[in-house]
Amino acid sequence: MTTFDQNLGHSGWSGDAATATISLAGIVTGWSEGARRLLGYGAAEVVGRAAADLLTEREATGFSPVGTQEWSGTAALRHRDGHRVELALHAHPSLGGDGATQAYLVTATTGTPAAERDRRMTEWAFAQSSIALSTYSAASGTWWPNAGAQAAPLGEARSDEGFLGCVRRVAEEAVPMRYEGFVPEPSAAARQQRSWIVELWPVRDPASGEVAGVGTAAFDSSEQYAARQRLALLNEAGTRIGTTLNVNRTAQELADLAVPRLADFTSVDLLDSVLRGEEPVPGPVDAAVVLRRIAHQSAAEGEAVPEAAVELGGVDTYPPFSPPARSLISGRPVLSGAHDPDFARWVTEHEARAAIVREHGFHSVMATPLRARGTTLGVAVFVRGKGSPPFHQDDLILAEELAGRAAVGVDNARRYTRERTHALTLQRSLLPRDLPKQAAVEVAYRYLPAGTSAGVGGDWFDVVPLSGTRVALVVGDVVGHGIHASATMGRLRTAVRTLADVDLPPDELLTHLDDLVSHLTSDDDTIVHELPYTGGVGATCLYAVYDPVSRICTVASAGHVPPAVLLPDGSVSVVRLTPGPVLGVGGMPFEATELELPEGSLLAFYTDGLIANREHDVGLGLERLCAALASAAPSLENTCDAVLRDLLPESPADDVALLLARTRALHADQVADWALPSDPAIVADARAQASRQLAAWGLQEAAFVTELVVSELVTNAIRYGDVPIGLRLIRDRTLICEVSDASSTAPHLRRARTYDEGGRGLHMVAQLTQGWGTRQTPTGKTIWAEQPLPVG
Repeated sequence: MTTFDQNLGHSGWSGDAATATISLAGIVTGWSEGARRLLGYGAAEVVGRAAADLLTEREATGFSPVGTQEWSGTAALRHRDGHRVELALHAHPSLGGDGATQAYLVTATTGTPAAERDRRMTEWAFAQSSIALSTYSAASGTWWPNAGAQAAPLGEARSDEGFLGCVRRVAEEAVPMRYEGFVPEPSAAARQQRSWIVELWPVRDPASGEVAGVGTAAFDSSEQYAARQRLALLNEAGTRIGTTLNVNRTAQELADLAVPRLADFTSVDLLDSVLRGEEPVPGPVDAAVVLRRIAHQSAAEGEAVPEAAVELGGVDTYPPFSPPARSLISGRPVLSGAHDPDFARWVTEHEARAAIVREHGFHSVMATPLRARGTTLGVAVFVRGKGSPPFHQDDLILAEELAGRAAVGVDNARRYTRERTHALTLQRSLLPRDLPKQAAVEVAYRYLPAGTSAGVGGDWFDVVPLSGTRVALVVGDVVGHGIHASATMGRLRTAVRTLADVDLPPDELLTHLDDLVSHLTSDDDTIVHELPYTGGVGATCLYAVYDPVSRICTVASAGHVPPAVLLPDGSVSVVRLTPGPVLGVGGMPFEATELELPEGSLLAFYTDGLIANREHDVGLGLERLCAALASAAPSLENTCDAVLRDLLPESPADDVALLLARTRALHADQVADWALPSDPAIVADARAQASRQLAAWGLQEAAFVTELVVSELVTNAIRYGDVPIGLRLIRDRTLICEVSDASSTAPHLRRARTYDEGGRGLHMVAQLTQGWGTRQTPTGKTIWAEQPLPVG
């Protein structure tokens, strides 16, 4: 008799209880101490003998272990000393690991009939309980399940290592535990599982207090488990749906999340107006609807989606009676399937869809509208096929929640795409499409909008031809992103071009631009609130003027990153500037820095998006820029591409503007200048010298107009200006005549009356040339006139 059997003999039944185990052949295999005290036989005398030998009358009990599952009754047994003992007997089957009966446990008591009935009632309660109850013998490893436990699908749990580990811990440590087990539903998809919560507790011998075994009670927790799974899926949707501001990606995230945990196949179709970034009509959609497939997912292995009747990007028309159209018309989710005549009609009217439904056994479908902010965007369809149970109401609620979260993400992406498209359109309309022709520098440029959700920024650049073959190179950046940044950038670029036309020096130009930005700030408070600079709109600008005659580049900066320069000898450096404050701050002067550059020097102007990001600071970015310029290719276009490739990630976090300029120089045979005294008699000599120079250049056809221009400009300088007076001719793509003097008073056109002796000179110059103007210099002013070169 095992220890566990002995403990059962002292389990608290009334009277002097005894237990024995009997094999299927009727042989005594176990004998308890209680049985010895009751009948007087020791275990050695009984074990191995036929149990029937102990009866006074072999057939008196009617007990036959073969084929018997459980038996109770009374019998007369022979005591060792020969007297008769009336006992109440109860036989329990002992089951093995395979569930088959291996032996019987027989309990004998000498209690009164009432006590015996009470004991039997307890046994009946255990056997007939609707709760799956069972006991485990720590000594023999035998399970004793009641009828509820035998009906419950827990047989696999008894071979599960996790469950058996809990059983061992309860038996060894004498502490109660809880275990959750899962049993797959027969003929169901992997997502369908029955969940069981099993309570385990130690069973003690009341007499000795030792743990004789383990008691278990199992409760079906499938509904609670399914509810937890639905909540977990919803929680995961919050982090997996809407991770990007991309309509297609957001829809695909919904499909990927739903398969296979909710459906065997999922598709997401949207209205074309949503994909175009337009504002869809609020409310449900009427009648038949045309939708475009932008995402789908399948539980089938591999990248293909064999269940799709419509390819990605394809268009399908859903009739009003189809589940997707019904969902869009009502604005509410629809649960349908093989039992629905409209579902069968919808399937049979589409040949490809009908073949797919037959092949994959689709029998249950949910259609949920994608609606956000009262606007219908499209529909999500969830389908289950053979091997999966039909959708039920809880699934419909879950699908509606998932579709609602996806709809918000899709609408956010749609609104962002629309604003970004508008901002890009505005920005591109404000940036130069084709750089103007000029002779001072060879230029190449690149502009890259931000590749993240930050939106379009306010970076800009420009190349502005100036008088005297000079050129202005400009790059700037408005802090912030979106329409306001682009609009502000356009206003600043226009202002810079206007001030450049006045031909102001770089430091003076930035001073005027700073005043303008201050006015913009006071006129448009909405910009101030959206930008981090409380004293202005938060714009930076770098303005440089290069003169190919003197090879001097004058640079001034308003809080902008400095340019880099690659000299013809291969050395690269960052230009040392004295940067002024950001535009709009005011109160601080701007200083200009002059650089004398050899012909063929390469200047790199850029915005901070090129050199600064989260991975490294500006200093490291400048080092990388210099390294990229050091290996510059002869082609500026190739150099632009190489710089961007070396410095930028695949998706830049900020806008990037890059402007490369390789300097040219006008040599001595292209420039002629003379110093003139303040004497009216010198005008004729100035005309003669200009005529001789034109002859040397082979431009005799331009001599007549040039002599008139020289005569008028020199005469005005002598009459109204101060010494020193200078005359300069420049031959490049045009012929330029410049006269400078020490007076800062600028001339202007005026309408001469009939009898006026003067006032017609500048008007005549304006008529004979293609352009004229004046610019201030450190020592006075320069008046210039430009005319085209003679043909040939």
